[in-house]
Amino acid sequence: MLRIHFGIEDLNRVRVAARPDPLWELVHALHLLQNRQAALVFDPWRREVRQAIVRENLTSTVAALSRLCPWAAYFPDFLTPGRGTTELRSGIDQVLSTPRHRLAAELGQVFTADRPVPAVARLLAEGDVPTLLRLGEALRRFHDVAVAPYLGEIRTAVAADRPARAEAALEGGADGLLASYQPELTWREDGRLLEAEYPVDRELVLAGRSLTLIPSFFCVRRPVALADPELPPVLVHPLTPQPGWLVRSRTAGDGATAGLPVAQLIGHTRAAVLDALERPLTTTELGAALRLSLSTASRHATVLREAGLVHSRRRGSAVVHHRTPLGDALLDGDSTGFPRPLPAARATRPAEGARTTP
Repeated sequence: MLRIHFGIEDLNRVRVAARPDPLWELVHALHLLQNRQAALVFDPWRREVRQAIVRENLTSTVAALSRLCPWAAYFPDFLTPGRGTTELRSGIDQVLSTPRHRLAAELGQVFTADRPVPAVARLLAEGDVPTLLRLGEALRRFHDVAVAPYLGEIRTAVAADRPARAEAALEGGADGLLASYQPELTWREDGRLLEAEYPVDRELVLAGRSLTLIPSFFCVRRPVALADPELPPVLVHPLTPQPGWLVRSRTAGDGATAGLPVAQLIGHTRAAVLDALERPLTTTELGAALRLSLSTASRHATVLREAGLVHSRRRGSAVVHHRTPLGDALLDGDSTGFPRPLPAARATRPAEGARTTP
């Protein structure tokens, strides 16, 4: 059983991550490939991802990642450093910046006396830079085949979960929010205690620290917390997608934007551009990320900018693009982020120079 103890002020510090965390999704996806949990929901995804792993020559890479991050009562905390981190690159940077003493200690808990330590784990524990860089590349490539193609469904599920949490918080405050996570979590208001089924007995005392609740598409059955009680507290909870989600997402189109309703509105390529501009990218970087020519990337960014979905600014000789809040709202399917429409008589072209989003 996992028990999270709240002080009086801790309830005011609870936060809910607005978007899925790429590394938590990556780790849970890796675990799903090591087990048969939720077979009805995830077996079609397993088959598709395993085919992609073979096609991309990632079999040995995924096997190595599975040894480092086994589906077990313990897996290393350093692989999931985020508290709702939205960018894969920044999350991987955090992984690669893990202090050496933590690498050694956490890997030492994975590879105990009855499990031989592979050479790559020994090098990681020593903080070997080339090995760390190889780990970062392995994480990125696994994300590309196991998580990125399904981001549309993942984001849709997170966006659907968020209003229910907001309504619970508005009606019942922090107590109402925590109570809304039943049956995965049990909130005992009288004792300020949050409980969850867990493979080991854990007591987590917040002691004035903020607890971040992170929704996860690939998390199954029960919530997950970091093993080290000294790290910033997070609790990752399952979103429990319905059987058939993969088939439904494929009916909307192909690729990473297949499950995004926005792809039906602006087209799959522009939806992919909008998705990529979660972080600032130059036109050249955008083209390289999506394998588009410079002129094509520039043209799509211009159209999105004129629609108010992207903001562009000059930096030296380059133009940097970034998604605007309106673009975030469109991508997440959140109508509350959109401005009210103009009356019909005034619905004219946007003023020249109006702010736009990628």
